[in-house]
Amino acid sequence: MTFIGAAALVILVLTYAGVAIGRVPGLRLDRAGIALLGGAAMIAIGALSMEDAYRAINFDTITLLLGMMIVVAHLKVSGAFRGLGGYAIEHAHAPFMLLVMVTLLTGVLSAFLVNDAICLVMAPIVVHVTRVIKRNPIPYLIATATASNCGSVATITGNPQNMVIGALSGISYPAFTAALAPVALFGLVAVIIIIRLVFRAEFERRVELSPEVYRGRMHTGQVIKAVVVCIGLAIAFFAGVPVAKAALIGGAILLLTRAIKPARIYREIDGPLLFMFAGLFVVVAGAEKTLLTPDMIASAKNLGLDDVWRLSGFTAVLSNIMSNVPAVLALRPFIPGLEDPQRAWLVVAMSSTLAGNFTLLGSVANLIVAEQARAAGTPLSFGAFFKVGLPLTLVTLAAGTAWLAFGF
Repeated sequence: MTFIGAAALVILVLTYAGVAIGRVPGLRLDRAGIALLGGAAMIAIGALSMEDAYRAINFDTITLLLGMMIVVAHLKVSGAFRGLGGYAIEHAHAPFMLLVMVTLLTGVLSAFLVNDAICLVMAPIVVHVTRVIKRNPIPYLIATATASNCGSVATITGNPQNMVIGALSGISYPAFTAALAPVALFGLVAVIIIIRLVFRAEFERRVELSPEVYRGRMHTGQVIKAVVVCIGLAIAFFAGVPVAKAALIGGAILLLTRAIKPARIYREIDGPLLFMFAGLFVVVAGAEKTLLTPDMIASAKNLGLDDVWRLSGFTAVLSNIMSNVPAVLALRPFIPGLEDPQRAWLVVAMSSTLAGNFTLLGSVANLIVAEQARAAGTPLSFGAFFKVGLPLTLVTLAAGTAWLAFGF
């Protein structure tokens, strides 16, 4: 191995370890900083030129994510999410119906919008409602996190890893949704059933609820405009318009307003996530160029990843070790050489997302809900989440893999 190859391997390992842990001991680097540092190091050692680094960044993914962030931010700032959440939850008059409402609302919204952002909106609503009606918030918070993961399986715009896969695979929005929407629906039903069984005491007592949600100020005109843009985006996605192009245009249209200051929208955009994506694209490209020979890529067949079950299990384990987006990028060089690349990408999308329900640390959505709960004085423990996450992950992964292996 050459010096550049050895250095690239060290950079790859250190970057992925740092992203998995989330920080570097003794330093204030976060995941975005670690990924950017790794990308810069690849350029510094000569693994990639600046031109190669620019080409390595998949700007369709970055653009899609940015556009959807603007759309979600507008829905949040305009009050649309509070209004929809309030209307749905206020019609839940029993604990089990509240669970169903929270699960379905979170899951459906996460299917079309970025699931992490939906958790940021839904978790405070759930905490507020359960506090007002004096119910245990934990099962409903777990439903929020797990339903956001399950629901986001359904579409390319559901979560960041699906966006990466959509850009890398070339799978159309309708084809992706047709393949994975049934898995998402099964997952939401599984969330309801498993939480109902695990938290039996919460749902056995028959209680009449009258939940009220503080909806705050709503910009009615902006809500209507945002809903119209969202409908237009859905039509564009299913009509075959490139998703990045549609999302960017939709987001730009929503910035045309006299009611909401652009700064309020910009504050909702997750810039560090965009930086992390850019850095990881460069790191992976540097490693691919210096380390992965055609023979090495071909040898991946020895792992048996052509088998849907093996690929699903491998992706799930990898996603829990290094997080789902880095896991997807790590698998990128190997998927095109498999027997059925399109099916393989769908398996990776399904497994990397559903694996996020395994533990509280399994996905960013889980961590967002946990942080919102902690800030509200209702901490969500690792053990309470795991009691639901373990059976839910096993059941949904088995069903999703079976569907892609035999049913689709």
